[in-house]
Amino acid sequence: MATMAEPITAERPSDKDMRLVIAASSAGTVFEWYDFFIYGTLASVIGTTFVPSDNELVRQLTVWAGFAVGFGFRPLGAILFGFLGDRLGRKYTFLITVTLMGIATAGVGLVPSVEAIGLLAPLVVILLRIIQGLALGGEYGGAAVYVSEHSPPGRRGFYTGFIQASVVGGFVLSLAVVLLCKAFMSDATWGEWGWRLPFILSLALLAISLWMRFKLAESPVFQAMKQDRALSANPFKESFTYPGNKRRIFIALFGIAAGLTVIWYTANFSVLSFLTGPMRVDETTAQITVGLAALVGMSFFLFFGALSDRIGRRKPIVWGYALTLLLLFPCFWAIGWALDPALQAAGPEGRIVPDMASTAVIVGAVLVLAALAGATFGPVAALLSEMFPPRIRYSSMSIPYHIGTGYFGGFLPLIATAIVAETGNPYSGLWYTWGVVLVAFLVSWWGLPSGPPRDFADDS
Repeated sequence: MATMAEPITAERPSDKDMRLVIAASSAGTVFEWYDFFIYGTLASVIGTTFVPSDNELVRQLTVWAGFAVGFGFRPLGAILFGFLGDRLGRKYTFLITVTLMGIATAGVGLVPSVEAIGLLAPLVVILLRIIQGLALGGEYGGAAVYVSEHSPPGRRGFYTGFIQASVVGGFVLSLAVVLLCKAFMSDATWGEWGWRLPFILSLALLAISLWMRFKLAESPVFQAMKQDRALSANPFKESFTYPGNKRRIFIALFGIAAGLTVIWYTANFSVLSFLTGPMRVDETTAQITVGLAALVGMSFFLFFGALSDRIGRRKPIVWGYALTLLLLFPCFWAIGWALDPALQAAGPEGRIVPDMASTAVIVGAVLVLAALAGATFGPVAALLSEMFPPRIRYSSMSIPYHIGTGYFGGFLPLIATAIVAETGNPYSGLWYTWGVVLVAFLVSWWGLPSGPPRDFADDS
């Protein structure tokens, strides 16, 4: 049996320092995901502004293709910034990523419409989405590793759960800012130029994030490795040559990242698209309903992160996958059942505002999906940090995570929309999520270690 990897001794921060670490890392992650998700939240207005087509389906597919492009470049960002994070440090690397994200997001809000500059408009937007994808590829790994390496082992799942919940926080913040802007301007003003404000706001969020993160010290684990001259010369290469790491990367990709991301995007973006599309729910009403449910659902990420400190990382993830396979379709069927009477009354073209009973069903279904997302997502930052050796941790966890989330999750809206368009069945796009979760369930059942959490070991 292989022996335990050489431990990295590092001084643990005080409780006060730990609160700063969590606050600064989580706030920056919220802002970065806000920047990335605001594109999806404003998908409809982006389509009318930047896509040169009057066909609504073409616009929708084109916008979701642009959404997917950003995800497609996340693995490249993971490679680039993972290398820098393992060589130069965790702190300064995610200062770079948050700066790139803030500037690129504000840029989307400043691009002239397709009517003004023609095809150059969508091309510039796609370029900015690529920059966003590169930046996000480095952000998550940096924040997750940074918090994990500050955390005592018995609290690692709980503390890193704040980073996981911050992803939801970015989505909720994007909805809140959009709703707030729409509340203070007319529909005409919103459609003409008001929608640009949520993008430009990212400059203010960037300033806050940089101010908070500059207060942070470097990760104690990285400082110890640097002092001991234990840094990797080539983290990318070593991620695939370190003994046992190929197996770990396979499990992290197909058993963790792919599964958790399709559940999360289905619980948020798919529900929102389902409500505003086939169910014809008023857009603002749908955004408020999903946003409030997601806000409440953030607590599940902290709960399951803390639970994994006591019962191990494997159980919540495997249980979450199994329950998703059982409950995914029933949750959406429940929403459709609750809204069917209003749809019948509104006719084939009318938009609807659900009554209290229907809204309760929608919120209940979204909370079930949020709980499933929390079970599979909450423990993951701690788990991935524990799976890989410290000297290549940033790279080794970022690469499979962003391939899984970038391709399996990022292309979910596009693939699901295309399946629905082909079949005419509003529920058929869920089969994509179900199939990916089935693979993740099998791989995680086979590959994730059971028992209590533990720091990296060569035989893990």
